[in-house]
Amino acid sequence: MLGRILAPRASAAPTLVAVGHGSRDPRAAATLRQLVDRVRELRPGLDVRLAHIERNAPLLGDTLAGLTGDAVLVPLLFARGYHVKHDLPAALAAAPALRTGRIAAPLGPHPLLVEALADRLAEAGWTREDGASPATGVVLASAGSRDPDSAADIRRIARRLGERLGGVPVLPAYASAAAPTVPEAVRALAARGRHRVAVASCFTAPGRFAARAAAGAPWLATAPLGPHPALARLVLHRYDEALARTPRKELAAI
Repeated sequence: MLGRILAPRASAAPTLVAVGHGSRDPRAAATLRQLVDRVRELRPGLDVRLAHIERNAPLLGDTLAGLTGDAVLVPLLFARGYHVKHDLPAALAAAPALRTGRIAAPLGPHPLLVEALADRLAEAGWTREDGASPATGVVLASAGSRDPDSAADIRRIARRLGERLGGVPVLPAYASAAAPTVPEAVRALAARGRHRVAVASCFTAPGRFAARAAAGAPWLATAPLGPHPALARLVLHRYDEALARTPRKELAAI
């Protein structure tokens, strides 16, 4: 009974603003809407909004301008980088009527993300026998960033995915701004005798970078993570983590 009394009502909880990057590919926004719908299904009554940093409506600034209470920004991004460190805090600081605001950690690294990546590999045809083969390897393809923290996060995701697959070597690769590229990572694995290489797409949605990464796969290429159930659970996990921290806007007022 006590737990029920103390539990906050869903209607009183801060708004969850899921923040995607934005893409010219019309499938991208549609895919993120599917992910957000799945988040809503997991927590009925929670106000969940989708916003984009650029290119797609609603833009983050417009979404925040329509909020007057409390909000948690959950980046639909997999690593620390410019967008997480600069764009999201700037948007939060500029929100005119928002009372308090928090920024959650990016989606990676986390076991739920690894679960989603491994499932997408299985859907593409990866088997347990592939995990035991000395000829197989995996390239973890992501967007890329010049921020060293971003690269460190992607390396940790790659290492955890390799452990999940039973010790298969997993090399990170990037579609822009960082090295190696997917073809370069594929060649590096081939030089180690790993000629059956799968490309695991570490993207939330279809787009130019995801297509470029898949095109470099000599064997299997996974679909973007999209509305995978584990990814939806991870969005809520990051939201809950952020609720335990002091809001940025509250810190600014101290």
